[in-house]
Amino acid sequence: MGALAGRMALVTGGSRGIGRGIAERLGRDGALVAVHYGGNAAAADEVVKTIEQAGGRAFAIGAELGVPGDAQALWAAFDEGLAAHGGGEGLDILVNNAGIGQFGRIHEVAEADFDRVFAVNARAPFFVVQHGLGRLRDGGRIVNVSSGVTRVAFPGAVSYAMTKGALNTLTLTLAEELGPRGITVNSVLPGVVATDINPWLADPRERARVAAYSAFDRVGEASDVADIVAFLASDDARWVTGQNVDASGGSSLGV
Repeated sequence: MGALAGRMALVTGGSRGIGRGIAERLGRDGALVAVHYGGNAAAADEVVKTIEQAGGRAFAIGAELGVPGDAQALWAAFDEGLAAHGGGEGLDILVNNAGIGQFGRIHEVAEADFDRVFAVNARAPFFVVQHGLGRLRDGGRIVNVSSGVTRVAFPGAVSYAMTKGALNTLTLTLAEELGPRGITVNSVLPGVVATDINPWLADPRERARVAAYSAFDRVGEASDVADIVAFLASDDARWVTGQNVDASGGSSLGV
């Protein structure tokens, strides 16, 4: 029996990258995992297959985030999928991982792009939590995937960094709000991670440059972040809440 046996988990953006790593790790730990995707059903189905092949249980749910009614659509898909897979009712672990990047200095960011990154990265998690509170069981876990750019100045991604700063504030506020229910709320702050959304890391020179940011002189892997999320989702983290947990491999410690 895994550490999360009998638990129900939902990972937004669980079909690729860090989200996939988190979904697969929670599945290995025994949770029934709802793997959310925004548009690529095949990718989510592949994650479900991988979890099942490892002896876990999972199902995919689709809902576009960053549009009106997104949270309601996500939870409707979740309820339907949970019922189809005999999971009963309710949720124990919510991982707000889905997000999009937005690069550009302040004079380069268009209003429409600014609005879009906030809609997906900040607005969506807010209302996903709001509409999910009735499903989240006492003693549950919320883990928000933020970013290491919130603790350093990174002018080249100012709007993106702002959205993750908002997520950190949501984490702190929810930790206070939900503490009486025994629900912990924490953020993890990854640095650069080798996933398919960073294809430029295939260039050895770029990879070496980015690896030098870390105290360990390497680029992060999805599993590095997933293992931290798994800890925060477990009973071992019952006394940890309202924290922004650095998951960047000690990036920029000397700055």
